[in-house]
Amino acid sequence: MKPIQVGLLGIGTVGSGTFEVLRRNQEEIRRRAGRGIEITMVADLDTARAKSIVGEGVAVVGDAREVIANPDIDIVIELIGGYGIAKALVMAAISAGKHVVTANKALLAVHGTEIFAAASQRGVMVAFEAAVAGGIPIIKALREGLTANSIQWIAGIINGTTNFILSEMRDKGHDFDVVLKEAQRLGYAEADPTFDIEGVDAAHKATLMSAIAFGIPVQFDKAYVEGITKLSATDIRYAEQLGYRIKLLGITKRAPKGIELRVHPSLVPAKRLIANVEGAMNAVVVQGDAVGTTLYYGKGAGSEPTASAVIADLVDVTRLHTADPHHRVPHLAFQPDAMSDLPVLPMSEVVTSYYLRLRVADQAGVLAEVTGLLAGQGISIDAVLQREADEVGGEGATSTDLIILTHDTREGTMSDVLAQLQALPSVLAPIVRIRKEELN
Repeated sequence: MKPIQVGLLGIGTVGSGTFEVLRRNQEEIRRRAGRGIEITMVADLDTARAKSIVGEGVAVVGDAREVIANPDIDIVIELIGGYGIAKALVMAAISAGKHVVTANKALLAVHGTEIFAAASQRGVMVAFEAAVAGGIPIIKALREGLTANSIQWIAGIINGTTNFILSEMRDKGHDFDVVLKEAQRLGYAEADPTFDIEGVDAAHKATLMSAIAFGIPVQFDKAYVEGITKLSATDIRYAEQLGYRIKLLGITKRAPKGIELRVHPSLVPAKRLIANVEGAMNAVVVQGDAVGTTLYYGKGAGSEPTASAVIADLVDVTRLHTADPHHRVPHLAFQPDAMSDLPVLPMSEVVTSYYLRLRVADQAGVLAEVTGLLAGQGISIDAVLQREADEVGGEGATSTDLIILTHDTREGTMSDVLAQLQALPSVLAPIVRIRKEELN
């Protein structure tokens, strides 16, 4: 059978990795796919560099629209990234009847509903395993492997840059700004790391997992997003003393009134496997009603790990290339006419537990005053840790740190009581609030 022909848009880090792995393992991939898969055309603005990577026998052009217009191309791989030209090219490829493979989580998290609808109408596939957690096959697991389950919740370390920074802060005791500079020097963080450190990248990925897990449209604009820029080494140290580690988690959860979709730093019990995921690695925990808890761990970025996911999608599309479109796995796991209208809950309605750190005056009655306000709002305390004055400010210090762990309470309620606590004369600095996830 004639090999399926693929056009590659963008041959940067992931694109070059995809080309190399596909060439290196072409015989094994052919045996699995049932026919050969060949990248026969590449579009990249730096045509000279692209030609040096692909060598002879592959057409290289500077205009991606030439690839889409080529009638011999069956599948288009989009590895340009971003929301702008990438969207126009993906929509053009779909309109031309080409299947699309993409690693562009930002594009799908924001415009996925439109893109998937267009693909369904045209009878083509949009595959995106590489868009979430790099080489970890989490999309495949959610769409197919766990299809018998009612998913209860997902919690993932899905951004390697932030996990590296948090690991370094814990290991070396440095604050965020110091470790960020080191992460940039080592190449773990971009020169402009905003999408990573502010949680936006993780929120894109969590949005896609949420849609697949619960059969809801992609709704990035409804996600609560909080990054790691305000975390201090002090809180990481206190969390450790209490038996927890702080991780930036992407969380989506089935709740009585809707779906939670949030990204923020979380205290996780140190005994949980995910709490021990260090460096730039990724991990995702999924709780299903039938299977229980499953964990997916591996490299979340990099040339060949991400290429592994891109090529897995190529093989899937190749296998199903001639299949009846109505009998393919739906883009978001659920049939398009069976999507749910469950709302994504505002953060104020989320119920979770909390770590609070208050810098307070070191005087009698302060603890009773603080706990009294919490009790007045029905917030139950799980543990209290008070640092002696000499640990905070040295001998003769007039302030101390009060660390409180709470049981579950509604976020809106916690926000109200924190405003009351912050107004107390005995509270001397902004209160630190970090959510706590037991992940039972």
